[in-house]
Amino acid sequence: MSFLPLVRELVRTYQAFESVSGAHIRTLDLTPPQFDVIATLGNQPPMTCKILGEKTLITKGTLTGILDRLEAKGFIARLSNEDDGRSQKVTLTPEGEKLFQRVFPQHGAHLEKVFNQLSQQEITELTNALKKLRAAIETES
Repeated sequence: MSFLPLVRELVRTYQAFESVSGAHIRTLDLTPPQFDVIATLGNQPPMTCKILGEKTLITKGTLTGILDRLEAKGFIARLSNEDDGRSQKVTLTPEGEKLFQRVFPQHGAHLEKVFNQLSQQEITELTNALKKLRAAIETES
């Protein structure tokens, strides 16, 4: 069980990232899941709720409530899906696009302060190691 320190550090790192990221997102008057939806839809063609859920990793039940609130604020619209009448596509409204253009760069700059503490080589090595770990985990599922 020599891997347990790695698991512990991985979880602590994720929790620290979520804390720093989430605190900043809340200063933008969004929740982290709302930001995730806005960021995912930004500069993208409309997508179905299923695809949006996969890209954001937000569960279907939770996603519906988030979309309801974003729609009520005028940031997203649900469109008829011409390919499948049983589903809808979600897109940013012009107001949602303005929000994306404002908050995405701000949050990116906030996170950049954290990641600038690593060299490009360290970022590449960590990225490759995490991809390898994810692949190993996914072969077991």
